[in-house]
Amino acid sequence: MASTSALPQAPATKFLLPDLVSHCTFPIHISRHRKQVTTETKKWLFKGDNLQGKVRDKFHGLKAGTLTAMCYPDAGYPQLRVCNDFLTYLFHLDNLSDDMDDQSTTTTADVVLNSLYHPHSYRSPARVGKMTRDYYKRMIQTASPGAQQRFIETFDFFFQSVTQQAQDRAAGVIPDLESYIALRRDTSGCKPSFVLIEYANNLDIPDEVMEHPLIASLGEAANDLVTWSNDIFSYNVEQSKGDTHNMIPVVMYQQGLDLQSAVDFVGEMCKQSIDRFNEDRAQLPSWGPKIDRDVDIYVDGLANWIVGSLHWSFMTERYFGKKGAAVKASRVVDLLPLRK
Repeated sequence: MASTSALPQAPATKFLLPDLVSHCTFPIHISRHRKQVTTETKKWLFKGDNLQGKVRDKFHGLKAGTLTAMCYPDAGYPQLRVCNDFLTYLFHLDNLSDDMDDQSTTTTADVVLNSLYHPHSYRSPARVGKMTRDYYKRMIQTASPGAQQRFIETFDFFFQSVTQQAQDRAAGVIPDLESYIALRRDTSGCKPSFVLIEYANNLDIPDEVMEHPLIASLGEAANDLVTWSNDIFSYNVEQSKGDTHNMIPVVMYQQGLDLQSAVDFVGEMCKQSIDRFNEDRAQLPSWGPKIDRDVDIYVDGLANWIVGSLHWSFMTERYFGKKGAAVKASRVVDLLPLRK
């Protein structure tokens, strides 16, 4: 671990994004229920709450419904609504965790996980617990037992990693690249989101198939692309806040690179993760007609996440404000000043 004070200060005023969109040739599909789930999830999120002003505007600009519609395009409306509620809630948790210490994240984790394990009996006045119980009660109506178990386990990993992230932030440390990658695969929230591919498409894939090395590798490749590209897209906003839980500063410090070289380095890793996904997909074995069909749908869902997240990153106002379309075209990002 190294002190953030050792981070080299890049004199750059702008940087060029890698062209990941062109490298990803998967087709884009968008659910016809996008507008409806966007409207209903916002009502659910804002219901009886004090999310007002800038906080509420931030969720309008998030465009989570668009991301959901591209990542689960074939889901029926009830399933898509649960997926959109979860992703919107996950972004809400992510925003909250940015300001949490490790004790706060542990307390939140206790409420969330108890709400998942005991959705019909656990009671907590915390709003995050009520929201958790609400979407999970709807999810378990049709989710397979395996998907339910995987959802809870991977969400548990999310909170463990977010707690570690809070400890690193408090200590002012930048992890080495290998440690960062391992942690980031869980802080991303991709793992429970990928379980929702099973739920959204009414799949019941046996545990031994989901645990097959190639299926696991496909999930990891998709997670890496979504996560590492997100680090590139979110870097500007995060550096303006002094946040170092991002692959760009990790690479800058460990490899002694300037900003553009670090962005290019991570961009190349993103392209390799897409290539890895395609190579693994071509080697999938057969488990019989029924399982093969479900596996194909699941892997298509991972591909939807890869291409959907890439294009959504320029649609949401989370990373580039209202300039997403212009940044997508030019790939030039002007660095924001450090906030005081």
